[in-house]
Amino acid sequence: MSAGRQKTGRIAVIGLGPGSPEQVTPEATRVVSEGEEFFGYTPYLDRLDLRPDQLRIASDNREELDRASAALKRAAEGKKVCVVSGGDPGVFAMAAAVCEAIEAGPAEWRDLDLVVVPGVTAMLAVAARIGAPLGHDFCAISLSDNLKPWEVIEARLEAVARAGFVIALYNPISRARPWQLGKAFELLRGVLPAATPVIFGRAAGRPDERMAVMDLADADASRADMATCVIIGSPETRVIERGERAPLVYTPRFLTAESRR
Repeated sequence: MSAGRQKTGRIAVIGLGPGSPEQVTPEATRVVSEGEEFFGYTPYLDRLDLRPDQLRIASDNREELDRASAALKRAAEGKKVCVVSGGDPGVFAMAAAVCEAIEAGPAEWRDLDLVVVPGVTAMLAVAARIGAPLGHDFCAISLSDNLKPWEVIEARLEAVARAGFVIALYNPISRARPWQLGKAFELLRGVLPAATPVIFGRAAGRPDERMAVMDLADADASRADMATCVIIGSPETRVIERGERAPLVYTPRFLTAESRR
């Protein structure tokens, strides 16, 4: 920064993980302790144990771009600002919204000190609870059609299923979109074997955690809500039954000769 130029603040985009305090990284804890103003969706801000001198600015979960712009404005005024996300801020979360606001905003926003603090994203937390379903190639797709057409989602689902990817579905269902997960299962049943494992992982690491594994043929969309990450295996994904213990689901690191044909 050149001499005489006013020093600007800092904006940190922080991932708090899937919900368990034990899954918040030490880096995230340190950056939170240094922050002055905190912008985020109310349930995410509620996870923070803020001091009286730290200010929280809550907003609705559908106001990402407005939230990012408001946070950048305060950082440009010299404040140490934190934008809070659940999971990882770069996975269907606030890091992209902040970058989008910087690109469209005033030139001074590009000169801000921007820090993105990674967190444990939902598909990793669910996978860890159930075994290793992401042990080979995988992808993540949001089923929300708020920012992209449903036809694009369907095309991507079919393409990755035919390519043999394990698929992690984010934003699988909501009150405004109660039908999309069922349609996704219907489409995938036309591509994948009926016995393909499907994992419903709700609130991984939290007291209300629920995990369920079933065949794609029997997968029931009503088991999911917006706190659920759904992982759909590939034709290679296997289930190891363990008696009274929960089954293990994993995807081998190699492809069988049959799958290479």
